[in-house]
Amino acid sequence: MKTKDFFRKIFSVRLWVNLAAMLLVIVLLCLGVKMAIDIYTHHGEVITVPDVRRKSFADAEHILLANNLAVVVSDTGYVKTLSPDCILEQSPEPGSGVKSGRVVYVVINSSHSPMLTIPDIIDNCSYREARAKLIAMGFRVGPTEYIPGEKEWVYGLKSKGVMLHTGQKVSVNDIIVIQVGDGMRDMEDSVIYAEPEDYFGEYGDSLVSPDTQGGDIYSVPETEGDVDEFEVVTGPE
Repeated sequence: MKTKDFFRKIFSVRLWVNLAAMLLVIVLLCLGVKMAIDIYTHHGEVITVPDVRRKSFADAEHILLANNLAVVVSDTGYVKTLSPDCILEQSPEPGSGVKSGRVVYVVINSSHSPMLTIPDIIDNCSYREARAKLIAMGFRVGPTEYIPGEKEWVYGLKSKGVMLHTGQKVSVNDIIVIQVGDGMRDMEDSVIYAEPEDYFGEYGDSLVSPDTQGGDIYSVPETEGDVDEFEVVTGPE
């Protein structure tokens, strides 16, 4: 190709029109993508999250939906002084700026207190270990009740005057009383005494025979050379 023909094609109107059309298509495509992303992400749109705490779930849901926000229950809690189904916490926090369609997670108040399971500590561990385990699990431990038994050993658990057992469900608000041995022997316990084999009298002869049942046998010491002197008296017929 001659130099003259090359420059003629380079500066031809048709070539520059095609290049300009291609550039325009690229620019329009970029603008279209940007607008689509802005519409999808709600660019520049800010919604202030309303405060729905201490409101019922129905009221909170109505308020959030009116502000183009969704609501999802994430967890439950328990506050005795508040009514059931009341909003305890929310995320995002009130006053936060979010986009429409954002999900607000709420924690609602339960209708009853949480229940905890009694662990296997009855007649299975010491007082110190049992108390530490109950407190770590969230139980409320009250004054200790001492009963006759081995010192510092756990013999039982009580709540509201009722004996508890392993695996039983108890409210976190109930006070647990631990029954612990005081180290003193129970007066009702029976005492077994070992019986000696022989009892010896004044002269060394056996006075009590261990083989005798129903009574004791006493042997009278005999003196060598002594003669029993007695008369047989016959009574009247």
